[in-house]
Amino acid sequence: MPIFYRKLPRFDYLRPRSIEEAFWLLREHRDRARLLAGGTDLLPQLKNRQIDRPDVLIDLKGVAGLDSIVYVEGVGLVIGALATINDIAESPAVRNHFPVLVQTALSMASPQVRNRGTFAGNICSAVPSADSAPPLLALGAKVRIKTQKTEREVLLDEFFAGPRETVIGPDEILTSIEVPETAPTSRGVYLKLSPRHSMDLAVVGAAVVGSVRDGICEDIRIAVGAVAPTPVRAPVAETMLRGQRVSPEIIDEAARNAVTQCDPINDHRASREYRCDMVHVMVKRALKQVLLSREDQSWNR
Repeated sequence: MPIFYRKLPRFDYLRPRSIEEAFWLLREHRDRARLLAGGTDLLPQLKNRQIDRPDVLIDLKGVAGLDSIVYVEGVGLVIGALATINDIAESPAVRNHFPVLVQTALSMASPQVRNRGTFAGNICSAVPSADSAPPLLALGAKVRIKTQKTEREVLLDEFFAGPRETVIGPDEILTSIEVPETAPTSRGVYLKLSPRHSMDLAVVGAAVVGSVRDGICEDIRIAVGAVAPTPVRAPVAETMLRGQRVSPEIIDEAARNAVTQCDPINDHRASREYRCDMVHVMVKRALKQVLLSREDQSWNR
């Protein structure tokens, strides 16, 4: 049986050395250009003809200053658009203050892909199963988007416009992801259901970030991926928990409510019904890990 390998379509390749040059190229080529950060999503899409062929590919890897990871105490974390997934996994600042992002990074793809891919590229691809999106949503992250003359901040809750669609305009570049400081008592977890863990796309992804004091849920944020046209929060489930005494019953009730935020598809990886069932299971497990002490996590495994 013959095997056919698709080649990349023809395009011009440009590699600016500064953000100013990148903006100039964007202005010059407008809708005929695509930006590349890691390329681990974009290049396979081009090979498989899943997106229109650009006339020009602008590789941002040569732009200085976009690969930093900076933590400021009391303010939070700034992840440059070109910081790789492995940079995040290995960053002492991320490990010490946002370990849920390390957990997320290590759940993504292979080591080779993690050495090239970026969180920024992952969310800009805007696929519903993007692994970095649920934990960033649960952390209340925002993105900084710039044009040649202006810049704006967009909450990640408002960033996704649909499958493979974001609010980034044709003359804009996402330059950083900003994660606000969390409470000292805050904990977070990202759980991913996939056939081969990191080597596969998520069938369901669930992230929870929250804090508990004296058995009362002080704050909670729940986000899920791969179960709706975009990664989504579960605000009603959050309201059900916030300010309430943590118990098996209320955690189960909130996890069931999270399912109502989902509108999954049927595909070769999972049925709609299975994904909905797994949202309940995964959110429940994540809530248990965040809201209960280790001694109390023995119930309802």
